[in-house]
Amino acid sequence: MSEDRLVSMSRQVNFTLSAEQVEIVRDAMNASPHPEVRHRATAIHLLHLGHPPEAVAEMLAVGTSTVWTWHRRWRRVGLDGLVNQARSGRPTKATPTYLQQLDEVLQKDPAELGLSFALWTINRLRLYLAEQTGILLSYTRFRALLAKHHYVWREPKHDLSDLQDKDAQVVAIEVLDWLKKTPRFIPSRPSNSSLWTKRR
Repeated sequence: MSEDRLVSMSRQVNFTLSAEQVEIVRDAMNASPHPEVRHRATAIHLLHLGHPPEAVAEMLAVGTSTVWTWHRRWRRVGLDGLVNQARSGRPTKATPTYLQQLDEVLQKDPAELGLSFALWTINRLRLYLAEQTGILLSYTRFRALLAKHHYVWREPKHDLSDLQDKDAQVVAIEVLDWLKKTPRFIPSRPSNSSLWTKRR
């Protein structure tokens, strides 16, 4: 579907929810047992708040046409339309191409891909890969896949060492070491708030 047609459609569709619908959507966002429903309900709520489909797609790391599909299902059958549809045959598995895409994506910051968030969560990563590959794994299966291939999430480290004076660091370490070895400078009650103490 062309971008011009999507823009034209957004002008014609009323995304505003009734008070009852807002309550249903918010409950789904916070308490639905289905991760995909929480994600899609968030999209419906963002549309209700006045964000255009293109902006919602960017915030949720999906395509604009995907947001339209979710809203169309919502209009037709309500919350049930946001649940993953049952598929016949064997469940979709991660292909070698999917795994390669996973590896490539994890080597990049979301900003490099034009996304509006700074860190990959499991769900953001799962949904982004679904958009790129057409393979949507369940949250549980995707988490197991990450563990199987030894991907681990690490806390970001805020390292300011490049902003520090190296010579001053060396002097500070030497002074602290000297203070530790000099009993007269050790206070009877160590301070919990500062390295500085009064000489007794």
